[in-house]
Amino acid sequence: MRSMQPKSQTKTQSSSGRTPPTITTLILLSGLSALGMNIFLPSLPNMTEHFQTDYRLMQLSVALYLAVNAALQVVIGPIADKAGRRPVILWGLALFLLATLGTIFAPTAEIFLFFRMCQAVIAVGIVLSRAAVRDMYEQDQAASMLGYVTMGMAVVPMIGPAIGGLLDESFGWQANFWLLFLLGALAIVLVYADFGETALKSGKTLVAQFREYPELLTSPRFWGYSLASGFCSGAFFAYLGGAPFVGTEVFGMNPAEMGFYFGAPAIGYFFGNFISGRYSMRYGVNRMVMWGCWLNAIGVALSLVVMILGLGSALTFFGFMTFVGLGNGMAIPNATAGALSVRVHLAGTASGLNGAIMLGGGAALSALAGFLLTPETGALPLLWLMLITSVLGVLAIQVVIWRERQLGL
Repeated sequence: MRSMQPKSQTKTQSSSGRTPPTITTLILLSGLSALGMNIFLPSLPNMTEHFQTDYRLMQLSVALYLAVNAALQVVIGPIADKAGRRPVILWGLALFLLATLGTIFAPTAEIFLFFRMCQAVIAVGIVLSRAAVRDMYEQDQAASMLGYVTMGMAVVPMIGPAIGGLLDESFGWQANFWLLFLLGALAIVLVYADFGETALKSGKTLVAQFREYPELLTSPRFWGYSLASGFCSGAFFAYLGGAPFVGTEVFGMNPAEMGFYFGAPAIGYFFGNFISGRYSMRYGVNRMVMWGCWLNAIGVALSLVVMILGLGSALTFFGFMTFVGLGNGMAIPNATAGALSVRVHLAGTASGLNGAIMLGGGAALSALAGFLLTPETGALPLLWLMLITSVLGVLAIQVVIWRERQLGL
């Protein structure tokens, strides 16, 4: 892996005497955000039984988390552009710990869902780790470094569901959230020690920060990059909402088996991010996003064809999802770097808004996937939903390429 070389110098001292964060810190912050999203998914059937409620209500723990995560990302960026990355991350991690305790001791499903929504404050990890990379690097190198950061991040969700399934069978579903609490506490210590400030504070009021949103919202290129990453990742978020049901109700898996198979997209995501880290500077962000969106769509289409032909199995359904992960790993870091580079002085705001668009759409698709699936339908509604969003991702990045040709960029 190439070393992280900031724009101006290798390491710059902040006013506190601390240096900018290492790549390890950025990986772990992003990884904790990802782990909080999916570690407990194999436990959803057991959690449904524990709270004596309906599976669809418990499945909302994914959609509501994503929705609040998206809403928070809209405000995290401007706050961090004003106050700095470091204090916002530290406060976010502290609130995450409190929310995690709430999920563990919740007496009812409704109270659990409330604290589950509060857990979404961990969005500070992924939003500001991306913004910190863009603070330190130019566009193509930022895409490369984001590829490395999210490649490391992919290891966590790859093994997260498998660990979650084993913890559930050994100690009960609450063990998943105790692990999140422990990792959150370790993250606070790491950020305090290693995360020196990377941003030049804007000096503007929050109202002034929010007034700059139209500068992004009126940019066709910002929308193109954001929608490309949003639709490409939308296939994965639909998978998050529907795959636990498909695994348990269609293929009859137990939590440990479900956790093992569920990590298939993360394997592809790992390699997709490696490709981004290795080749983004050579080929540029637009090509990488286009190739990633196509791989995403092809993987879903192959799975759909196999299922329609009556040849579908757990192995084919989850196996083809590695292409979804591969495509996402190539598209998302590059589309994110592109979106953050449209207005460089608004990197934190752009990171939050880009993430909000991606996760807001993800929340809707996750909920829709859970709503569409029944034991009678099998996996087909989920696959059709994933294919449609994948194709829209291809169209979105094509608009960016067309726009840049118009502008002569």
